[in-house]
This record gives sequence, C-alpha cells and structure tokens, in this order.
Amino acid sequence: MPPPADIVKVAIEWPGAYPKLMEIDQKKPLSAIIKEVCDGWSLANHEYFALQHADSSNFYITEKNRNEIKNGTILRLTTSPAQNAQQLHERIQSSSMDAKLEALKDLASLSRDVTFAQEFINLDGISLLTQMVESGTERYQKLQKIMKPCFGDMLSFTLTAFVELMDHGIVSWDTFSVAFIKKIASFVNKSGMDISILQRSLAILESMVLNSHDLYQKVAQEITIGQLIPHLQGTDQEIQTYTIAVINALFLKAPDERRQEMANILAQKQLRSIILTHVIRAQRAINNEMAHQLYVLQVLTFNLLEDRMMTKMDPQDQAQRDIIFELRRIAFDAESEPNNSSGSMEKRKSMYTRDYKKLGFINHVNPAMDFTQTPPGMLALDNMLYFAKHHQDAYIRIVLENSSREDKHECPFGRSSIELTRMLCEILKVGELPSETCNDFHPMFFTHDRSFEEFFCICIQLLNKTWKEMRATSEDFNKVMQVVKEQVMRALTTKPSSLDQFKCKLQNLSYTEILKIRQSERMNQEDFQSRPILELKEKIQPEILELIKQQRLNRLVEGTCFRKLNCRRRQVPVADIKAVVTGKDCPHMKEKGALKQNKEVLELAFSILYDSNCQLNFIAPDKHEYCIWTDGLNALLGKDMMSELTRNDLDTLLSMEIKLRLLDLENIQIPDAPPPIPKEPSNYDFVYDCN
Repeated sequence: MPPPADIVKVAIEWPGAYPKLMEIDQKKPLSAIIKEVCDGWSLANHEYFALQHADSSNFYITEKNRNEIKNGTILRLTTSPAQNAQQLHERIQSSSMDAKLEALKDLASLSRDVTFAQEFINLDGISLLTQMVESGTERYQKLQKIMKPCFGDMLSFTLTAFVELMDHGIVSWDTFSVAFIKKIASFVNKSGMDISILQRSLAILESMVLNSHDLYQKVAQEITIGQLIPHLQGTDQEIQTYTIAVINALFLKAPDERRQEMANILAQKQLRSIILTHVIRAQRAINNEMAHQLYVLQVLTFNLLEDRMMTKMDPQDQAQRDIIFELRRIAFDAESEPNNSSGSMEKRKSMYTRDYKKLGFINHVNPAMDFTQTPPGMLALDNMLYFAKHHQDAYIRIVLENSSREDKHECPFGRSSIELTRMLCEILKVGELPSETCNDFHPMFFTHDRSFEEFFCICIQLLNKTWKEMRATSEDFNKVMQVVKEQVMRALTTKPSSLDQFKCKLQNLSYTEILKIRQSERMNQEDFQSRPILELKEKIQPEILELIKQQRLNRLVEGTCFRKLNCRRRQVPVADIKAVVTGKDCPHMKEKGALKQNKEVLELAFSILYDSNCQLNFIAPDKHEYCIWTDGLNALLGKDMMSELTRNDLDTLLSMEIKLRLLDLENIQIPDAPPPIPKEPSNYDFVYDCN
C-alpha cells in the first residue's frame, strides 16, 4: 500500500552525528517537525534551528516552499535564518581580519537565499555593507600593500553579498549615498583592480542606472566612456560583457537630448572599432550574454535615427531645400545657372522641374513634399545626400541611366530611396526598444561608423540592379520592393561579417536566383498535394512525429541555460508536472513589471505548473529554445506538440522522406486517381504455381 501523499521520506544531517531517516508529515507545522528533529538529537531551544537543503544551494525550508521537499531529499539541521543573520551581522564587524574574511565569505554564500536575505536586511545589513565599502576600505588601505590578497577577497565577498541581497528586490536602489556610488565607481576607474571586484562593481553600476533615474544622473557624473573603454581591451569576456552592459544602461536611460551627445563621445573614443577588434573578431566564441549586449548596443545605436525618421520636411525651410538643390547639382553639374531675371526665372523653374523628374521625385515642382510622410521623413533625404557625396560615381550613374530610359522603364531614384529607407527601418526595427532576450546582432554593423548609411548605399544599388533584371515599369514598383526586401532579408540571415561580404551575398541573390528559390519552394508545395502523396504523408506522419518527439526529449535531457528570474533553486519530478502554460497565462507574466510590457518576452515565456499552487517560470533565450522546451514538456504530458518549429520540422522531414521513397519514380507522372480495376477474365481456368 503506497504511503499517504502528505508523508515524505527524507534524510536529515547534523554535524558530528549519523544522518537520520525520517518521515515528514506535511500537514504538521514546520516548527513541530524541527522540534521533533532537535529532540531526537537532544538539542534544546528548537526555535533557534531550521532545516535547509543539503545540496549546493543550501536554501532554507519555509512554510512557503516546504512542498518542494520530495521523497529521498537530503536535508540539514542548521541555525535558523534569524540566528544566522544576527551572528553574521556581528562577525563581519570583527576586529580580526581572518574572522572578518571568513564571515564575509559565508555571507556572500547565504545571501542567495531569500529567507536569510530578509532577516539580514531586517538588521539593516545593507547599510552596514555600504558603510564597510565607503569607510572600511579606507581603514584597511595601509594593510592593502602587505595583505593585498586578503584585502581583495574581503572586498570581493562584500560586494558579492551586496549584489545577491539587492537581487531579491527587497530594498530600493534609491536609498544609496553619493559616497557609496563614488566608491563603487572608483573601483571601475582604477587600473589593475581585482577581476572579481571589477565585475561586481560593474554589475552594481548597471543595476543602479537601470533601476533609478536619480542614480543614473549620479553614476553618469562619476563614470565616463573613456574610463570604461580600457576594460573592453582586455581578454576577459565577462568583464567586457559587463562593461558593454553599463554603456548600454547609460545609453538607454539618457535623456533624449543627451543620447546624440553620448553617441558622439562613443564615436570619438572609437568604441565601435574597439568592440570589433577586441570582442567580435577576438579569437574566441561570443557567448549568449555578450551577443545580447551587442544586440542591445546595435538597437540603441540605430534608434538614434528615430528623430530624423519621424521629422517631416518643412517645404519653407531653405536649409532643407538646399539639400535637394545639392542632389540636383551633383547629378547635373554641367548645367549652368541662368541669370536672375524675370524672363529666365520661368526657364530656370522649367529646368528644375525637368531635373527633379529625372531624379525620380513624385512631386516634380516641389520635391520637398515627398519628404512630408513619416516614417521615413528626413532620414530618406539624409541617406540620399550621403549616397550622392560618398558614392558619387554610383549616384550619377544611377540617375543618368534612368533619365535616359523611357519614362515607364525608369527606376525613380527619389521614390525608391524613400521607400527603401522605410523598408530598412522596418527590417532593423528602428525606434523599438531592445528585447530582453534577443541576441540577434549583426557583426557588419560594427565595421563602419556610418553603417546604416552604407547599408542604404548597398541596397539602393541592389534595387536599381533588380529593377533592370526584372525589366520593371512604374506599375511594378511594389513588386520590385518586395523582391529587394526578400534579397536583403535572405542576405542578413547569413550574418555577414562585413559590408563587403553582405554585398557579395546580394550578388548571389539576383532576381533570377530569387525566382529559382520561389519556384523550388512552390514546386515542393505543389508536388505534395496530389491524392496518392497525401495518403503516403498521412501514413508516415506518425513515424516522423515520434522522431521529432524523441529529439525534443533528448534536448530536454541536455538542458538549456535560461536567464535567472529569481534566486530560488528547485527540482521538480516529471511525474509531478500538471500542466505547461505559455505567454499571458504564465504567473510571472501576470505580475507587474517591465517584462509585462515587452511583447517579445511574452512570446518566450512559459511556466511549469506542479502540485497545488507551485510553478517554475522561464523565459527562453530565443524562439527556437522556446519551441524545443514547450514541445518537449507537452510530449512528456502526452499532449500534441503545437509549436511552429514542430510544423516546420514535420514539413521538412516529411518532404525528405517522401522524396526518398519516390526516387524510383523520378520523371514518372503520378496519377491523381488509382488505376481502373481491369475487367473480369472470360473464364477462371488457370492456376498459379506458388511453389
């Protein structure tokens, strides 16, 4: 007969004694269970004791998390969180350097547990740590030279404990003094600082900037880009990641009027080239967290274009009109200006109208009106001027080539540039906040200070080339733009390492090649729609689904590194899983906070529900991992795998399997209907010898 569901069998350890095997009744109060354990070892004052997991987490057992205890769990009887917090609060103030160091080491480890953290914070422990950072380091300054390893470890453990305690979100970041900020900033600004101290200091600065507007202003006064850049030139990728994270945080929280100024400083300090040399092209793989920070920096950099993208042209602004005049001058420099007389004024207007038509503007009389729609606004005109000045030969060739064609066959440079700029902004999501989970950065955008403009210059030449290959007319304008978008998107998915490599990828994606790709995709779809093929697909589909299921389960066994959402470490037996929920149904997506507002995060969220009211919450690093895990968990629960990845895998594997089975029928037309049954023979006077 199985034991009652409320009874769990565990082992409990106590230093210097043999472990006890014990049955815990989950309906009894935790205090009564602890008293029973203490009585078994003749320990008085049971209220001073607690149970904790004996694994590496060492997390305390509380009334809230006791349901996580499963059969076979190993627990440890230990000092209660309140007692432990009180003792450590006293020990870290010891006059003995060795005792102080050991206490800080224990504090750094225990602070990961939210139960202990709450007790230590209740003793005003955060203030004590900040005071130690502000004044304690100065007190031991003289000892630093003779006891440098000890001093470095002490400060490292102090900062580690501080970071772990603040991660629980119990204390507001707004409570810290300028002196503390200055001290943390000094650790970052000082050369030769211990790696662990530097890492934790950078993490603290990033959290300060992201969590408090007031602290952002104070940190921005203490930290300059010039002081951060040397950390990017080292070889430690973790330090580089934290450094870029601080730069991103300063960038993200900067007021609108300061972002462009900050971007100019980044350009002056050659941040882009330093990241390209020491991070992207370093002889080591880029981990997911670094890729995420590079993606965030890429998004924030492109978002500087939003102001121009959303600015309409003022037809009465002479400075803006002069840009259009400059485009005309570069293209048609041979034209001489007529004298400013009433008779020649009409002639000049007529000439300008003719030239603006050649330049491909929609409004030939007043082309400024073409730039009054947002997006792309003035950004399109900026791109056109950049192309005309920095790629002058290509610009003149495109304008003159099209002005010499028939009207209906000319590729309108002005209109094309405006639509192309809008399309590129959509592709790069200019103006959108960076996702908290995406790591989709493009190395080629770190190879040039004006990467967006260069990106445009390559794409406008591609557009003109595709227009000619398609022999397009003005009626085909939207079709050409669709083909160009497909060419650009397909080239970007290959993650070219430079703009030249991107250009080469586009060369291989001519209009003819795009047609072949489309034709192949269409044929694959059409070939498999006949009745015999559909019947074959239906027959082999269960086998393919089982293969996909096994792959998903194997991936679950391998595991995935998820972003930390809280500091609690839990294990859930598969048998206890009740359901898997996704998106808005997830408990952590229903909570108030920044994550709720982010659509991309919502699409990557899932939760495992188990027991009566418990859950494990996750945010997948990307859409692929999200599909893998939701598929695998649903497969464990005996439910259908409904993800987009499963549909794609099923289509791909079915297609391959059917093609393999039909190899012998190549070039043979498969009938839509089965062959007719032949007529009955005139007699049945025949025998087959089966021997």
